[in-house]
Amino acid sequence: MQPSNPHILKLDQFLSELDSFDLLIDVRSPAEFALDHIPGAVNFPVLNNDERAQIGTLYKQVSPFAAKKLGAALVSKNIAEHIENHLLELPREWRPLIYCWRGGERSGAFTHVLNRIGWKAMQLEGGYQGFRRTVIDGLEADAKAFTFQVICGMTGSGKTRVLQEIGSLGVQILDLEGLAVHRGSVLGNEPNIDQPSQKGFETALWNALRKLDPSKPVFVESESKKVGGLHIPDALMEQIRNGACVELRSSTQTRVSWLIREYHHFLTGTDNFKDKLALLTAHYGKVQIAKWNEAIDAGNFPELVEELLVKHYDPSYQSSIVRNFPQYQIENFVPLENDSDEAFAKAAKAIAAKLA
Repeated sequence: MQPSNPHILKLDQFLSELDSFDLLIDVRSPAEFALDHIPGAVNFPVLNNDERAQIGTLYKQVSPFAAKKLGAALVSKNIAEHIENHLLELPREWRPLIYCWRGGERSGAFTHVLNRIGWKAMQLEGGYQGFRRTVIDGLEADAKAFTFQVICGMTGSGKTRVLQEIGSLGVQILDLEGLAVHRGSVLGNEPNIDQPSQKGFETALWNALRKLDPSKPVFVESESKKVGGLHIPDALMEQIRNGACVELRSSTQTRVSWLIREYHHFLTGTDNFKDKLALLTAHYGKVQIAKWNEAIDAGNFPELVEELLVKHYDPSYQSSIVRNFPQYQIENFVPLENDSDEAFAKAAKAIAAKLA
């Protein structure tokens, strides 16, 4: 029976020990890291994207032995560069946690070298795959553990801004749109910023929820099952939809004013605005889309935004809210007087008081 490796952090110890390490090092390729990684980790790849592909091809087409020889040379070179470029000034007491895809050879090599130097490096059992299981299990458990208070409201009513104001009051919030990097409608993508991968979004959700207290309510805004191209996990979505609701209600004029402020990038990048409206062609036809494009060219943004609200967004709102949020009651609302900072702060305090 082989002795257990003292430099392996067992997966069942991961959550309790996670915050005790000085640095989390992800040694996977940059492409793997970009799709998802443990929050706070830095990427010190022992094989870059091209090298990883090269080793994989060699493994399949020549032999595992040939792949291991070249892999060892590349890994050794890259580890040396990371030590020289990033680690030479660190004290003996420095303590990193290292992981790769499965907790195997890539992270094992880096961990071995750092321990031979004298640092107390640890390798995560199961690597990223083990962490991924932790995220999936954690989201499932969180869906049962948390109670959500839901802020409803028509498009442009300022739900996200009010949610942020509630958070500034010291109340727990979960900003789904912020985590998804999307505002939740056909026009909702953030300019020049891509959404995370589905796995990255789920990791962000897991990380946000693990910092919250399940014994206290969490405020969240009403969402559909998808935020942009990302899917809210079913169990979490069901729990949110069963939460108590309050509606943030504002006039059409206030909503138009707020949307023009929030989506100002469409006013300066009108080609992008037209591209987004083109996605509605199947629903409204080419004639209607052409009329909206003419309004864009003429700079008639208040009139256009109001028409989009009345014609596209508002008709489905009431039936959707009633269908998906069983605790919604039309008489339970807080008014937003206008789109000033003072009005948002006032509405946030009223909602926090109403649902707390």
